[in-house]
Amino acid sequence: MGHWLLKSEPSAYSWTDLTRDRRAAWTGVRNHQAANNLRAMRTGDRAFFYHSNEGLAIVGAVEIVREAYPDPDDKSGRFVAVDVAPVAVAKTPVTLAQIKAEPRLKSLALVRQGRLSVSPVSTAEWTLLCRMAGLKA
Repeated sequence: MGHWLLKSEPSAYSWTDLTRDRRAAWTGVRNHQAANNLRAMRTGDRAFFYHSNEGLAIVGAVEIVREAYPDPDDKSGRFVAVDVAPVAVAKTPVTLAQIKAEPRLKSLALVRQGRLSVSPVSTAEWTLLCRMAGLKA
């Protein structure tokens, strides 16, 4: 199973929106590296839901429920979307400051490539972040 981190601005689409909708298409990714990460996702993979810009914290975990397909919002046809469903809310949101303060997370893509909206998370990073968030790994 793969592990990922998906960033969303709460004013655009929040954890509350996802839990209300129960399933959502993860559209609008226009960075090629991030889009390649979407293409690498498989059904059953898990991802952290990260509130960017406002909040700066991991707030929950989602499951990939549909693999990459053409992004319906992309007129060029070059980009893809995946569908996600909520798994669990973080008992304790994990802030960017906490992540940066943890030496074992210094290689996390969120720390190294802060602008990347879809990034991989190693198994060790996933386990540690789940522990910090009070989520089942």
